[in-house]
Amino acid sequence: MKSYSKWMADSVMARKTDLTSYWAYEFGLTLDGIAEVWKQTGDRKYFDYVKSCTDTFVQPDGSIRGYRVDEYNIDHLNNGKILLTVYQETKDERYRKALDLLRSQIEHHPRTKEGVFWHKEIYPEQIWLDGLYMGATFYAKYVSEFTQDEKEYDDIARQFIIARKHTLDPKSGLLYHAYDDARRQPWADPVTGLSKHFWSRSMGWYCMALVDTLEQLPEDNKYKPEIIQILNETMEALMKVASPDSHVWYQVLDCGDRKGNYVEASGSCMIAYALFKGVRLGYLPEKMREFAKLSYQGLLDEFICETPMGTINLNKICFVAGLGGKPTKAYGERDGSFAYYISEPIVTNEPKGLGPFILAAAEYERL
Repeated sequence: MKSYSKWMADSVMARKTDLTSYWAYEFGLTLDGIAEVWKQTGDRKYFDYVKSCTDTFVQPDGSIRGYRVDEYNIDHLNNGKILLTVYQETKDERYRKALDLLRSQIEHHPRTKEGVFWHKEIYPEQIWLDGLYMGATFYAKYVSEFTQDEKEYDDIARQFIIARKHTLDPKSGLLYHAYDDARRQPWADPVTGLSKHFWSRSMGWYCMALVDTLEQLPEDNKYKPEIIQILNETMEALMKVASPDSHVWYQVLDCGDRKGNYVEASGSCMIAYALFKGVRLGYLPEKMREFAKLSYQGLLDEFICETPMGTINLNKICFVAGLGGKPTKAYGERDGSFAYYISEPIVTNEPKGLGPFILAAAEYERL
């Protein structure tokens, strides 16, 4: 069977996909996928491509073009993971300095009263599921590489436990996109602080964060069994709301039959990746592997098409979705309503989908 992870990595490179114009979490995410192809194939061209992209950012003194610690934006930590990959291979000290610079943000990044990182300083008191992938997973990989500090591992694990406590819908087992601890945001329920809907990509970020962070937590970490339980319950809930035909996931997860909703590529790729990896690492039961295989076939059937140039495209990616902040041209206020989530542009070959597709395909190919 053709290697779709390699095919998509080659397609990204052939199209000269922009992964260097600014310090963006989705660029690092796509490079993480390409780095996985390098690890699995041993073909040096993939590592060389990843390194050439990261080298446009990391300066000789370890500073990072376009990054400022004092912005306190959790998204900006995600690219630390690909810098760590390059550092592990090269042992070049400028990458170590860049990693330490990113780690320094965690020291002073604002937190809720219970100790969970705010999504951004400009989004005060807010926990977004996205942020766990951006911040906690980099934090865990940094700690595993450099400090192995028990208190830091505990701090990372508690991010997941506390975030879930506030965002979980006990009835469905799904997690709301975001939570406002201050109950001030227009999108937040004034009583619960919760946003209105379950957005596929936010839960995709959360699932990827769970499996990637679990991989880093030591076996004797006191919170690890609880995190594994959270992963299992989350996946059980997600399998119930997948499309019964294609086994992939809708833009608004629990509104599959609602007019305007659609199966969405990025969130579906993220969830499929987490399913495969969770089973491989022994955190999820073997029976989930069969569902993961069905989901992977759904990714190929719903979202992938070959071009006349011999590359492949990934279709039906939600370009962006968030809460509050700047109004959008398409919708106005980002109010977290169903109408808002389906109003955002649907695009092809966007890095927030490309990276997860490569990662999901690479996990499938490990079988």
